[in-house]
Amino acid sequence: MGLFLPTYFSPISQYKVMTNTDEIVFEVEDNFQKQTYRNRCYIYGPNGKQLLNIPVKHNSKSLKKKTKDTLVDNSSPWQSQHLKSIQIAYRNSPFFEFYQDDLEPILTKEYKYLLDVNIDSFLFITDALQIAQTHSKTTSYQISIKEDYRYLANAKQELDINFTPYIQMFDDKHGFLKDLSILDLLFMEGPNTISFLENN
Repeated sequence: MGLFLPTYFSPISQYKVMTNTDEIVFEVEDNFQKQTYRNRCYIYGPNGKQLLNIPVKHNSKSLKKKTKDTLVDNSSPWQSQHLKSIQIAYRNSPFFEFYQDDLEPILTKEYKYLLDVNIDSFLFITDALQIAQTHSKTTSYQISIKEDYRYLANAKQELDINFTPYIQMFDDKHGFLKDLSILDLLFMEGPNTISFLENN
């Protein structure tokens, strides 16, 4: 059993650990923190590393809010912006068309809670990879657990990982960018994504 934070189209490093974990538990009782992959991911755009950020509502009455209660701010068209950015970045990739129809509902459906976006993005990836990962959510905050992978959601922390480079859309311009969103690997490697994660 591994404890993870629910994140938005998680980085490759998180899925590397997830594919080698029998049971995934999502921590939802912790306090929401900024600058994490909870509401952001990075793709490979024409100009290099590109941030996709989900705006969230901030409650002025309370400084703290739980991950499970974090509200999406739909006052800006973030979903259409994300979809357009992903299309521009990957429409010529080997496998984008293969997954596009299953991806689009996440970027067109209106969400109230950030957690629902993240769970849907997780389910999209596990379905695309054809892995039957069981998952559950915490009912109380977990202070310590043996297999604690919550640190993988920290966007500010540079992980010391060495993945085998794979071909990326704009690597001829900007070189290899490691540990982007799992979407980057999926659109470039398709069905080979799961073996890449297992072998690295």
